[in-house]
Amino acid sequence: MMRNSRDIWTFVDARKDAYEALSDRVWGMPEICYTEYRSAAEHSAMLAEEGFRIREGIADIPTAVMGEAGEGGPVIAILGEYDALPGLSQVAGIAEPRELERGAPGHGCGHNMLGSAALLAATAVKNYLTAKGIKGRVRYYGCPAEEGGAAKAFMVRAGLFDDVDIAITWHPAAINRVDDAKSLANTRMDFTFKGRASHAAAAPHLGRSALDAVELMNVGVNYMREHMPSDARIHYAMIDGGGVAPNVVQARAKVRYAIRSRDLPGMRALVERVQKVARGAALMTETEVEMQVVSAVSNLLGNTPLEHAMQQQLDALGPPPFDDADRAYAAQIQATLSVDDIASAYERAGVAHKRNTPLCDFIVPFGTRGAPMMGSTDVGDVSWVVPTVQARIATHAIGTPGHSWQITAQGKSGQAKKGMINAAKVMAGVAVDAFRDPSLIASAKADLAKRTETTPYECPLPADIKPLLQPRPASVAT
Repeated sequence: MMRNSRDIWTFVDARKDAYEALSDRVWGMPEICYTEYRSAAEHSAMLAEEGFRIREGIADIPTAVMGEAGEGGPVIAILGEYDALPGLSQVAGIAEPRELERGAPGHGCGHNMLGSAALLAATAVKNYLTAKGIKGRVRYYGCPAEEGGAAKAFMVRAGLFDDVDIAITWHPAAINRVDDAKSLANTRMDFTFKGRASHAAAAPHLGRSALDAVELMNVGVNYMREHMPSDARIHYAMIDGGGVAPNVVQARAKVRYAIRSRDLPGMRALVERVQKVARGAALMTETEVEMQVVSAVSNLLGNTPLEHAMQQQLDALGPPPFDDADRAYAAQIQATLSVDDIASAYERAGVAHKRNTPLCDFIVPFGTRGAPMMGSTDVGDVSWVVPTVQARIATHAIGTPGHSWQITAQGKSGQAKKGMINAAKVMAGVAVDAFRDPSLIASAKADLAKRTETTPYECPLPADIKPLLQPRPASVAT
């Protein structure tokens, strides 16, 4: 049963200015997969300022950090992220694409807000436990590399969640709701083809083109798409095309594939089929192929008791208190979107389209199901070993595509800040409910045990795979 929510919300409000500033600072230093040295340092500094016990470099990942506060009792984890995306640099506060720095990364998924609100929630819970004399430990997990690096899967494999009772997180969104815990299991793999160089005009018969092998692999996978489940996804990016000289037969080329399915068995079956296509391309071109898993994540598992608890918080709190300035800017952003973009946001949430509504002013009722989320997240791996719940809180205009310049542009806006503060209140409220009501934790654990009874967790990462860590830039102090 929800109780004393407004008490914990006041603890959030007491520190919100500092965390809005943290979000803005992280927005201004966008760092991609495993390069988040400055962003992690910002979060570590805030943990130190708030008096948390800090562990840096957890799971042997230099940009991962954990802070703990409290003594005895249950352990509740609040998960944050702070990685950006490549190529999404964008000037803030405008409604047209304009790079802040040419070709640079940007926070096109709102993780600057995600980590800041999560740490604000953990801080509020820490201060609440102290003020009320409640036994328990709250942990903030600063998680890098959600975008393609599977850091949480590596953290789960390292045992960092073994003693956690429940985990809570959120994600910036267009519409306010409890996340429906639907995502795709995902493997990212590199396929490196090795052939033989030669003069493409004078002696083409002596060459064996690795680039031809990549192209044939892509064609083979495209034909395969017709014969796989309709809710699976496969996509690719060229990592190395073998050079820029067309008169040289390319001796080496590399392509990276993301292979997604509704669950791990389905994903593994697709991986095997893609590997067969790669071997076939190598056979046709008389090249060799090396296949290497880069990262892998599990699909999300829901948790009904925690979802009910989070819905109660959402219903009691209501939507973020957007003002006229927020709505005016969101309307400008919506003017850059298509009708289909906006309709799709409502479709995914399973609610009726509201005309002339640039920002979400409602809470989706519990149990509403829309079009399933077709993306992937490493929160999935946490959800298999710890009862986990996630909120979606409105921080940007309805219809804004994920991974877009429009998300980056809104990342420091009034609507972003109001949404992230609401997210912190929802997460902190769920944590306090769990600390005050042991039966919530017990029922959440029972729910997870039932869901995994016949299909226990199997880490999707091969045992010998390590995260693709990146060196600390010389410009970043140790």
